[in-house]
Amino acid sequence: MREEAALEPEVIRRGAVAATPDFDGVARVYRWLECAAFGPWLWWCRCAFLAELADCRHALVMGDGDGRFTARLLAINPRVRIHAVDASVEMLRLLVRRAGRDAARMRVDLADVRRWHPAAQRIDLIVTHFFLDCLTTAEVADLASKLRGCVTPGSLWVVSEFAVPENWFGGLVAGPIVGALYRAFGLLTGLKVRQLPDHAAALGMAGFTLLKRRPWLKGLLVSELWTAGTN
Repeated sequence: MREEAALEPEVIRRGAVAATPDFDGVARVYRWLECAAFGPWLWWCRCAFLAELADCRHALVMGDGDGRFTARLLAINPRVRIHAVDASVEMLRLLVRRAGRDAARMRVDLADVRRWHPAAQRIDLIVTHFFLDCLTTAEVADLASKLRGCVTPGSLWVVSEFAVPENWFGGLVAGPIVGALYRAFGLLTGLKVRQLPDHAAALGMAGFTLLKRRPWLKGLLVSELWTAGTN
């Protein structure tokens, strides 16, 4: 059963899902928590390939939080239309508010992507910034498999994520930082995942190919640009 939520544009509630992390409580302070912990680095990570998205027309943005990247993409690409999906109604409210007049080019869905199925549509851009880390490897693989049938030839997938390099920095610095973040968000949101998924393996198995990869902060953060190639 669908219940209309009081958002502009319309947000569709697809029904409650058990064990869905609740990010509503951190929505309004998320930006400041991010800045306090990492300064501008997460934002730079999100925007690493922004200039290469100017020709995209139909984007699916999942878990963009308070919508800073979505608003930026709408501003620099006046012809793109965005379908935004998030499990937090407060995050979606902030996303719509931040988009301003450009919100007319958005459709927003309140949904847990683990149970969500894309409607019949053709997508030439997928965006997941610091979102796949909320899923297990199996859940990322399932999501990538579902999306593979919706993308157009040559479509792009932009990924920003935390990473743990296989070196001394990963063992002594990156690993403990990522572990601490999982524990903190577990307490704040009820997130059950406790380790980074192997999103690269999952996307590769679904038929996506890595085009570019840029590490930040000695590899603690990565920006990636993937393509679906030809169907």
